[in-house]
Amino acid sequence: MGAWAVGSLTAVRLAVLVSGSGTILRAMFEAGLPVTTVLSDRPCAALALARDHGAADELVDRAAYGGFGAAFDREGYTASVAATLVAHQVDLVAMAGFGTVMTQAVHSAFPGRILNTHPALLPAFPGWHGVRDALAAGVAETGCTVHLATLEMDEGPVLAQQVVPVEAGDTEESLHERIKVAERALYPATIAWALGELEAGRMIEAPATVRATSEEMTP
Repeated sequence: MGAWAVGSLTAVRLAVLVSGSGTILRAMFEAGLPVTTVLSDRPCAALALARDHGAADELVDRAAYGGFGAAFDREGYTASVAATLVAHQVDLVAMAGFGTVMTQAVHSAFPGRILNTHPALLPAFPGWHGVRDALAAGVAETGCTVHLATLEMDEGPVLAQQVVPVEAGDTEESLHERIKVAERALYPATIAWALGELEAGRMIEAPATVRATSEEMTP
């Protein structure tokens, strides 16, 4: 995967799905990505960050769809998220710590155009506890993965990976912090490349070689 010059992105629109403080979102803004819409599933600091950078901020609150319990209307919620993104005419969707698993409606609205980042070297250690599981397995290295999101969690085609060594004495928190540093370089660079593919009229497809250093990926 070659580097893409962020400054050449002119016509494409990026939506970012968030749930928290927005550290990855901030890295995207700092990289110059064309973030036009930021959507959250709960009130969070990332929405204020979006406003500060001139992006549309959309709260599609889970509380209106049954909250976080068994009554949550996942289908109805996903339909509302998809409709909101379509209304903003975005070209690519990037999940950045988004805490809600969505159903087919959003994938039908944006087929092959939803990206996600995961704190492990997929296909190893999928799921919500990738960092904890890597430590428990005693591996010498882990890292982060940028992949195309599919209906099945953490199973989409891998676009890029960055290795992060596991150090002696690492805790889940210390290891995760180093993975986040790698993520904040790898994810914006991979998104820039994907936007370039769309702008050139090409589908986003996994390259033949997916593992790269963040330095190689940085535009």
